Amino acid sequence: MIIKNMQHADPVTEHDHSKPHRDDHYLLMVATAGNFVINIDFEDHAITSPAMVMIFPGQIHHVVSSGDMAGWGMSVDPALMDKEFQLIMEKAFRRPLALDQHSAFYGHIAILMGQMEKLQTEAENLYHVRANHSILDAFLGLLAAEISKVNAIGKTKVNRGAIIEQAFRQLLKMHYKEQKQPAWYAAELNISVAHLSDTLKKLTGDAVSAYIQQYCMLEARRLLCFTKFTAKEIAYQLGYEEPVYFGKLFKKVTGFTALQFRQQYRD
Repeated sequence: MIIKNMQHADPVTEHDHSKPHRDDHYLLMVATAGNFVINIDFEDHAITSPAMVMIFPGQIHHVVSSGDMAGWGMSVDPALMDKEFQLIMEKAFRRPLALDQHSAFYGHIAILMGQMEKLQTEAENLYHVRANHSILDAFLGLLAAEISKVNAIGKTKVNRGAIIEQAFRQLLKMHYKEQKQPAWYAAELNISVAHLSDTLKKLTGDAVSAYIQQYCMLEARRLLCFTKFTAKEIAYQLGYEEPVYFGKLFKKVTGFTALQFRQQYRD
């Protein structure tokens, strides 16, 4: 876990935040003043403080512009985040969260972020680190409660369809490279393909096959943006044995050829 104060950030960082990049950890940004524009997975988000932004492991992101920023940026290893909290974030924290600076929640998180920053600076031994991890857990618990309240999670009996969708998304995240067939996912969930398709269609508007294709093409766009792999190499990495088919699918889903997308985004 690393916390950086936006006002006192070290200009020498591990990478240029104005350039597209991806991380293997969660990045939580708490903006208490100023404004900025951040691009996450090829979509711009204009943020006006006070607000909070969560960037998930693997997402391509970069800061487009910023002005007079204050607050904190916190990188968190997934191993430090409770699995229940991770599921809540995955489901309901996909867009920036506006904050009310007069709310009790805002007061709590500002105090906790400040305390974690102070402990990190003063850390002298293992117990300081463990104390900071405990504060992090309290912070994430408050955040999960706030997100649940905003999105009405837990106010009613959990919907069976929502459980199926969440389980499918977790399976897809782990197996999208080798498994492209809806029947495989349905079998893993012990339901019929028709039931899985109807559930996803109702909750997301997409059929299972379309959902799988969009997820794979998102990862393809990330790789085109962030790596120097050729389209053919990316096709093989994502489990497509026929690069020509991959190219046609990419254009169908995104509207661009792989080369056009890479040139447009990098330019």
